[in-house]
This record gives sequence, structure tokens and C-alpha cells, in this order.
Amino acid sequence: MCGIVGYVGRQAALEVVTAGLRRLEYRGYDSAGVAVLADGVLATAKKAGKLVNLEKELGERPLPAATTGLGHTRWATHGAPNDVNAHPHLDDAGRVAVVHNGIIENFARLRAELEERGHRLTSETDTEVVSHLLAEEYSACGGLAEAMRLVCRRLEGAFTLVAVAAEEPGVVVGARRNSPLVVGVGQGEGFLASDVSAFIEYTRDAIELGQDQVVELRRDGAGGPDATGGTGGADGTGGAVAVTVTGFDGLPAEVREFHIDWDASAAEKGGYDYFMLKEIAEQPKAVADTLLGRIDGSGHLSLDELRIPPEELREVDKVVIVACGTAHHAGLIAKYAVEHWTRVPCEVDLASEFRYRDPILGPRALVIAISQSGETMDTLMALRHAREQGSKVVAICNTNGATIPRESDAVLYTHAGPEVAVASTKAFLTQLVACYLVALYLGQVRGTRSGEEIREQVRELSGIGDAVERVLETMEPVRELARSLSSRNTVLFLGRHVGHPVALEGALKLKELAYMHAEGFAAGELKHGPIALIEEGVPVVVVVPSPRDRAVLHDKIVSNIQEIRARGARTIVIAEEGDEAVVPYADHLVRIPATPPLLQPLVATVPLQVFACELATARGNEVDQPRNLAKSVTVE
Repeated sequence: MCGIVGYVGRQAALEVVTAGLRRLEYRGYDSAGVAVLADGVLATAKKAGKLVNLEKELGERPLPAATTGLGHTRWATHGAPNDVNAHPHLDDAGRVAVVHNGIIENFARLRAELEERGHRLTSETDTEVVSHLLAEEYSACGGLAEAMRLVCRRLEGAFTLVAVAAEEPGVVVGARRNSPLVVGVGQGEGFLASDVSAFIEYTRDAIELGQDQVVELRRDGAGGPDATGGTGGADGTGGAVAVTVTGFDGLPAEVREFHIDWDASAAEKGGYDYFMLKEIAEQPKAVADTLLGRIDGSGHLSLDELRIPPEELREVDKVVIVACGTAHHAGLIAKYAVEHWTRVPCEVDLASEFRYRDPILGPRALVIAISQSGETMDTLMALRHAREQGSKVVAICNTNGATIPRESDAVLYTHAGPEVAVASTKAFLTQLVACYLVALYLGQVRGTRSGEEIREQVRELSGIGDAVERVLETMEPVRELARSLSSRNTVLFLGRHVGHPVALEGALKLKELAYMHAEGFAAGELKHGPIALIEEGVPVVVVVPSPRDRAVLHDKIVSNIQEIRARGARTIVIAEEGDEAVVPYADHLVRIPATPPLLQPLVATVPLQVFACELATARGNEVDQPRNLAKSVTVE
């Protein structure tokens, strides 16, 4: 949610900031705004709607040239998505401008106190409170970074804040608590952003900002020691930008520098109409990259990132997976692999519900937290609850330096590269692969699978990228089918075993993209209620297990297909190559390569991604930025 960009340096700040906001559009938003600091004056522009509305406004009423500025794309929480509530927000005197991601939970009380002191607040947002508080503290202490520290101590909730002050040209200050913020360090320029994609065009050198920390970017090296402990700026020249990081308490903070291993072109469409299409096509490579370096010469797993001693993993008596949305579906599939390969019981929880059911945890429970962004607030809070109960936590994440991997005992990065489309595709497949790796590694460490069994599973997993590529080559009939169904109001999905979470994922993709009624069911539950939904012509997608390895389940789901077809359903059957038993009952047959049963979701999900994307396109919907959704949900 909410894209934030701050800049200080030598370039035109407005161009850098708006380019960064453009790269952050994937996060989801409903208004946009910018502020620049020129000649001791803060100039702002903000508009409801997409970034193009703001750019039109800037074309008609240009802001002055400046080399310090900030920008924001807002996903509305407090207050309607309109021009007034759009960020940045200023204090009464126009001395301080601030942008904000998250929620200030005690804003009502703070607002009342400000109004009692004579402040006039004009928006409905919680953010405007911060600009007025900053202005008050700035008057008392004379420094924006110190004012930020003082204000942050008074705030409750989850927030990222970036601010500039009219009286401090060449300075940008940021702060974070339970919400993402990363520092970009360039040659004579510095960046603050919600995501590294905002500044990847200018630098790949970044600094992680930790929990409850304030960062100051100051041009020309003024302002004390920089983040690396020296006294100069980022490039050691007089035109450098010094980076100073402290805690909310003002004490110097340790920081970790990192290098971004993908370039700006990875976040561009590359000739595709939509980012989602590009990311679907990138899945074979993403799967291969997730496996890269994690298989040794003997075919065994070598997961150096799992910094949990083998003796502790042998003591694990329960695995708990916490995740949200698509990542939760990956967890539901992983449960089958964990229990099959390790013989350890596995629970899967929606992270948003986890704390509230009072889960039974402890030192022998291993919690796996799955999040593409590494900033999903519900998952982060579930992780913290698990650690409070003494459990070890392994994060599966795609974003280097994010909060969830930082607060976990170990992390397995998926190396999927940037995923810009809101609807997750390659992140889902790589999360699955990472889950399989963790499950196999547990089986290897605990000795519940022989060396040869591990090697065989690893060989099968290593070939999945090619299988996904084969699926992608045969998707034109799926696209044609999707277009033919664009006027339908309902599509149902059925599956058994690992096919059930695949059905749930297929339904979620249609909800997200096509804005239509879609539901996934366990096929065995049909007669317990859902079969009442079957009527003449209703499309039903059925994910069929292998007849070779799951013969009983296969026969049962063929019976399910017959049941719904007899009641008028239009059957869309996803079945592996060579499965002839389903042919008489399939109105539309989608073939996928034969794979081991536990790995089938990696190929069976791909046609459902293509189906949802094409159907949404046919309905004229915005594929990459569906309505009301954000890429990273950083509030509870």
C-alpha cells in the first residue's frame, strides 16, 4: 500500500520523484501528490485518481525547479480518496511537508489536542496530524530529524513517514515502525522509498532501515556521521549526501547495506501489454532461480540460509505455516509436502486469524511465514506472536531486507525478481518451490527420507521449470475459452488433495482480476452443499489428480465431473497428458505435463493464471492494478 519517494541530490527532484511513483504504481493507490523545496518555500501538487491526473496538473501549473522533494501515492484509509486528503500534508504555516504509509492509531486524540492549541486541520486523514506535530517540535528543537524522533515517540500504530522542512534545504528525513522504508545511496544523491524499485534506475546500493529508526539524508555531508560510521557522504566527495540513522531514542543505530541484484529493466513490461503477462512468462526462470545454489553436487539440499542448527530441527514436533491470500494457498499445498516428507504434523493459518485463536506453540514448533513483500502486516504480527511463544521462525520472502526476514530466525529468499502486478503469479510458484525445499530439507535432516528419495525429489523439482515452459506454449485455447466466458457471472473450481488449494487460487485470481463471483471447493464436499450451485451452463474448472499415483482420488473426481455435468455444468478439465478417462466428460480439456502428485500445483496453476488474466482483459478491466487492491498490505 501507499508508495513513498523522497529525494535529495543534484537532479531535478520532481522528475526523480514522479518517476519513482510511476514505478510504485503497482502497490495500488487512489490519489497522488508531490512536494518540492525551492528557495526556502515548499510547493505542492496533489490530485485524486491515477498519477496521470497529477502529471496533467503539473503540466498546467508547474512547480519550481528544485533538488529536494518527496512524493506519495495514497491508498485511502482515513478519509475519502480526494484532492484534500491526498498527500503530502503541510502544517498551518507551510513549514513542514510529510507523506505517510500506515495508520496512526491514536490520531483522534492527537488531533483533538492540536485543535485545542489552535491548529486548523483541513483533511480527514490521520497523516495531517503528523505535519502539525512536526512543526511544533521543529520550532522547539530547530532540527527536522530530532523533531521526527520526538513525534514518533508519541505515535501509536504502524507507519512510515518522510518529511522535508522549508528551513532545511537539502535535507529529507524518514522514519519507520512496522511499515517498509529503504534508503538508496547514489553518487551525490540519496533516496527514501517504500520499495527499491522506486530508485533502481539511479542506484543499486541500498541500506535497510530497521524497526523504530529515523534516517536523515543531508546534502554536502553536513549533519554528523553517516550510516557506515564515517563522517563523509555516500561517495566521499564534497557533493555527497550523508546518511545518518538513529533509533527513536536518538542513539546511533547499526545498519546493513545491501546491493540490489536486478536492474531497472526487470521492472519494465518488456513488450508485454501487462506486467502480469510478463510475470507469468517469467515463471520458468523464476523457478530455476529459486533452486539455484541450493542443490549440492551429490543431489542433496544445501540451505545455508536456514541458520537453525540441525539438532534443533530434529526436535521440531510441529510445523505451523502463516500467510495471507495467495501465499496462504501456497501454505495449504506445502502442508501436504511437509507431512508426507517429514512425518511432522503441519497446521496452516491465515495470518490475520493466527494470534486470535490462541495457538499452541513453543520451542519445538517451527513456524514458516510466507510473504512476497516481506512487509505483510498480518503475517508480521503472527511472526512476532510465534517468537514471543519461543518458536523458531523461517521466512519465505522475495524482498531482500524486508521486515519479516529481518525478524525471523532464518530466511529462504525466492529470487523471483520484481513482481509488479498486484495479482501474484511467479511469487506463488516460487513460494511453493521454497516450501518444497524447506520440507525436503527437514526430511533430509530428520532422516525421514533416504538420500536416494531426496535426490529423486530434487531431480523432479529441477525439471519443473521446463514443464511450466511447456504449459505456457499451449495456452492459446485457454485464452480463447476465457474470452468466450467474459459475459458469465460465475465460475466454480473443484479439486482434491493438492488440487483443492489450486482451485482456491484459481478462484481468487478471478475475483481479483475479473470482479466476478468465483469459488473453489474440495470436490468431495460437493454433495455437502455446493452442488446446489450447479445449473445449466455454469462453468466449472476441475483440477484432476494423476491417475498413476493417486488412482483412488482420480476415480472419485471423475465421478464428481459426471455429477456436475449431469446437472448442466460446462466442464473445464485440467488433466495430465495421457489421462484418457476424463475425455468423455470434459467440455474443454486443458493438458498439463505429468508430474509427481505433490508437484502438480506448479503446472496446474499456470492455466488458471492465464485464464483469469485473459478473462479480465476481455471484460475491459485493469489487469495490473485491480480496483480496491494493493500489492503489499502493510496495515491490519
